[in-house]
Amino acid sequence: MKHLFIINPAAGKYDHTVEFSNKIREACQKWGLAFEIACSKAAGDCTRIARQAAQTGEELRIYACGGDGTLNEVVTGVVGYDNVAVTHLPGGSGNDFIKLFDRPEDFKNLDLLLDADEARFDLIEANGSYSLNICSMGFDARIGTEMTKYKRIPLLSGSSAYSISVVANLIKGIHRHYVIDIGQERVDSRFSMICICNGRWYGGGYQPVPEAEPDDGKLDVLLVRKVSRLQVPTIIGKYKEGRYKDYPKLFRHVSTDRLTIHCDSEEVINLDGEARYGKDVEIRVSDQKLRFFYPKGQSYHHNK
Repeated sequence: MKHLFIINPAAGKYDHTVEFSNKIREACQKWGLAFEIACSKAAGDCTRIARQAAQTGEELRIYACGGDGTLNEVVTGVVGYDNVAVTHLPGGSGNDFIKLFDRPEDFKNLDLLLDADEARFDLIEANGSYSLNICSMGFDARIGTEMTKYKRIPLLSGSSAYSISVVANLIKGIHRHYVIDIGQERVDSRFSMICICNGRWYGGGYQPVPEAEPDDGKLDVLLVRKVSRLQVPTIIGKYKEGRYKDYPKLFRHVSTDRLTIHCDSEEVINLDGEARYGKDVEIRVSDQKLRFFYPKGQSYHHNK
């Protein structure tokens, strides 16, 4: 079995390439493992590298070395290749997906990742694109997408860019009209946010549905009803803490394996930090599963 480490130098607050490379060589040589290190140079490179490796048919373990976007690119590259298992060697600012494990900090310990357990996780499929963790639409998706634009302004930090994006989107309007088909039910209304969860954490600390499980064959959908600008701070706090059950007039939770969303105009679809766009969106649990490996002995189940 070969171990492939795909490093994204653009992930996180600084370039981790040298740090990761030294750690990888030391650990793999100690364990006597066959390994390769590859570095991305542009958006999409992690997907391309992962897919080319998967297409060899060789039994592989691929380590996404970067943030959640890096993990998403690698996962996208190996969908449909059962000869490949994937994990996350975190180097991003959020590293949200692995927070569903008992001790997410152990993923930074390469010795523990090299001696790992493995599970088969569901994938979210949205109009042919994939997400391991969270798919979202609405107010928060627009904020995250537009924040990237503001980050290009000189002297603006990430937090400042986020704040500017929040204000800009408050002015533009919080809620939108959606027609959502879930099973046999059609919901035609205005919503502020729609979050589809396979994992439990995103956005650097948001946990909309704390009981979501990545291997139960279901998507946990949280619909945030129409709110006013004055309600936003309160709603965001409850949403972040996963307290949707306490506020049934504001939140609706549905467990399903598929849904469709119709928007009045094209909207951004956030897939683990990667932006896609669409007016009619079909979201479902993919027929494909992902082999994911993690430090031995850990649990990823809610309250277990």
